[in-house]
Amino acid sequence: MRRIFLFILSGASLWASANVADSVSADTISLREFTVAASAPRRETVPVQTLAGEKLRRLNSNSIADAMRYFSGVQVKDYGGVGGIKTVNVRSMGTNHTGVVYDGVALGNAQNGQIDLGQFSLDNMEALSLHNGQKSALLQPARDFGNAATIYMRTRVPHFVAGEKFHLRGTVRTGSFDLINPSVLGEFRLSNTVNTSVSAEWLKSSGKYKFRYRRVKPDGGIAYDTTATRQNGDINALRAEVNFNGVTPGGDWHAKVYHYNSERGIPGAIVNNVWRRGERIWDNNTFVQGRFSHSQGRWSTMNNAKYAYYHTHYVNNDDRQIKVDNRYRQQEVYLSTANVVTITRQWWASASYDFQWNTMSADLRDFSRPVRFTNMLSLATAADFGRVRAQASGLLTLVNDEVKGKPSSSKKVFTPAVYVTAYPFECRNLSARLFYKRSFRMPTFNDLYYTDTGNSSLKPERVDQYNFGLVYGFARSGFLRGFRISSDVYYNRVKDKIIAYPKGQQFRWTMLNLGLVDIKGVDASASATVEPVCELEITVRGQYTYQRAIDVTRSSDSYYRHQIPYIPRHSGSAVLNASWRKWGLNYSYIYVGERYNQQENTSYNHMRAWHTHDISVSRDFVFGKVRARVLAEVNNLLSQDYDVILNYPMPKRNFRFTFTVEI
Repeated sequence: MRRIFLFILSGASLWASANVADSVSADTISLREFTVAASAPRRETVPVQTLAGEKLRRLNSNSIADAMRYFSGVQVKDYGGVGGIKTVNVRSMGTNHTGVVYDGVALGNAQNGQIDLGQFSLDNMEALSLHNGQKSALLQPARDFGNAATIYMRTRVPHFVAGEKFHLRGTVRTGSFDLINPSVLGEFRLSNTVNTSVSAEWLKSSGKYKFRYRRVKPDGGIAYDTTATRQNGDINALRAEVNFNGVTPGGDWHAKVYHYNSERGIPGAIVNNVWRRGERIWDNNTFVQGRFSHSQGRWSTMNNAKYAYYHTHYVNNDDRQIKVDNRYRQQEVYLSTANVVTITRQWWASASYDFQWNTMSADLRDFSRPVRFTNMLSLATAADFGRVRAQASGLLTLVNDEVKGKPSSSKKVFTPAVYVTAYPFECRNLSARLFYKRSFRMPTFNDLYYTDTGNSSLKPERVDQYNFGLVYGFARSGFLRGFRISSDVYYNRVKDKIIAYPKGQQFRWTMLNLGLVDIKGVDASASATVEPVCELEITVRGQYTYQRAIDVTRSSDSYYRHQIPYIPRHSGSAVLNASWRKWGLNYSYIYVGERYNQQENTSYNHMRAWHTHDISVSRDFVFGKVRARVLAEVNNLLSQDYDVILNYPMPKRNFRFTFTVEI
C-alpha cells in the first residue's frame, strides 16, 4: 500500500502542476533553446565552469570525461584507451557526490554510483558545465539540490531560419588503436513549434597501444621494466538517441529516447609484470525521459519523468582465477515536479518534490535483490538586493531499502545550503561569493549488498562544504576582447567517506569507510581573448588546483594525516585556441602532480607526476550550402609514459583524423 500511495502521490503532483500551468502564459520564451525564463537572478550565485559551442568542439577530447580534464578541481579516473571506464571526482569528495544531468534529468546508477562518462559523445553536445554546490536556478528538481557538485550536459537544440526544413551532419574519425568512429546527426522541422533530432554513433577500436611500464623498488632498484602492447582493450559500441522539442503557449517540452550498447574487453591491471586478458563486459542501457515547463506571471513549473533499464553482462575467463559469468539488471523510475513563485520583483521561492524507485537483480547465488524508495522534498528562496544576491535551500531526503530476507532500513536526512554573491562596484566586473552546503549520500547497492565485496556495515557519507571566491571579468571590443580571472578557496569535511578501490578487476571494487577526511583547496582559473590583427583571434585559458585531502580519522593510524589515494596536491591545465579565417589551431597541456595509490604515503605507494601535450589543426571549407571541416590531432605529443590508475598504463603518442560535413 505504501508503494501504491507514493506512486499516486507523485503522479497527482505532476498532474496538478501541469493543469495549473495550462491556464497561464509565458513571460519569456527563447525559441532557439526552447527554454522558459521567469524573472530570476541573471548572474550565477554558485561557482560554475562552462565549455560551450566552438570552444568545446575545438578541444582534443574523445568524450565528456576528456573534456572535464580542463575544469579546475576535477580528477578524472581513466583506465586507459578509447573504451576504458572514465569517471569524475570533484574536489576529492568522490564520484558518488557528483551528479550528472543530461538535458535536465539526472543520470543514475544505483548499482555502484559510477556514471561512465565515456558512454556519452561530444558530437551532439552543445554545452558542458560544472557547478560546485548546485545551480543558481530555483526551478530545478529536488535531486539537483542534493549534489555536492553537478555536471550538466546539454545536447544541441535545432535552430531553423526561415525556409529551412532540415540539417544534416556526418562525421568520420579514424586514427590510432584501429579507430573507426562514424556519427550522424539529423535535425528536422516538423512544424512551427515542434522539431526533432536523431543522433547515432558507432565506435570500434582494437584498443591496442604500445606502452612502457617501469617500477622502481624503494631502495632504488628496478623491479621490472616492460615494453609491450596493451591487449584486450577493444570496444564495439553503438549510441543512438532521438530528441523531440516543442513550444506550447506559455511553455516548452522535451522528450528523449536514449540507447547505448557496447561490448568491451577489460585489459586488467599489470601486476608483477603479468596482466590478465580474460575479462569482458557488455552494457545495454536504455532510458526514456521527458520534461514539461510552463510559466505565467508569477508562477513557473517544470515536471520531469524518466524510466531507465540497465543490463550488464560480466565474464571472466582468466585461467588463473575463478570463472565468472554474471548478469546484472537495474530499473529506475523517476518523477519530479518543481515550482517557482515570484513574490516580489527581487524575491523568489520554490518547492520541488522528487520520487525515485530503484531495483537491482543478479544471477548471483544468494543475491539480496534490493529495492530502494527515495523521496526528496526541497524548499528554496532567492533574493536580489542589487549589489548583493542570496540563495538558500533545504532538502529533506527519505530513503527506504527493502532486501530479501532482511528487515527494511530507512534514513531521513535534512541538508541545507546558503549562497551569497556581492558586487562591490557599480560596474559589477568584480564579484565575491560565499557558500556553505551540507550533502549526503547513501551507500550504493554494490557498497552494501554485493555478494563478494559488499559491506553491509558501511555508514552513509556526509559532506560539509565551505567556499569563498572572487571573480573579475569583462568583455568589450578592441584588442583585448575579453578577460576573466577567478579564484575559490574551499574547505570540505567528509565524514565516513566511502572509497572504492579496484580489486584486481576493473569491474569489482573493495568498499571501505575511511572515516573522517579533511579537504582544503584552491581553484584558480583565467582566460583572455585578443584580436591582434583583423580576422585573427587568440584565446588563452588556464586553471590550477591545489588540494590537501588528508585522513584525520584516528591519530593511532599509520596513515593519519596522509593524503588520500589518487588525489594530487597540484594539478592544472592550459589551452590556447587560435583562429584565422578558415584555419584553426588548438594546443592543450594537462599536468597532474605526484600522488599515492594507497592510504599510507610511502615511497612504495608513490606515483610520479605526469603531463601531456595535445595539438590539433583544422581547416574549414564551404561549397555553396555545404560546409566541411578537416581536423588532424596529435595527442600526448611528447609520448609521455604515465598511468592515472596504478597498473593501468595510458597510451603514448597517438593520432586522430576527423572529417565533418554539414548541410
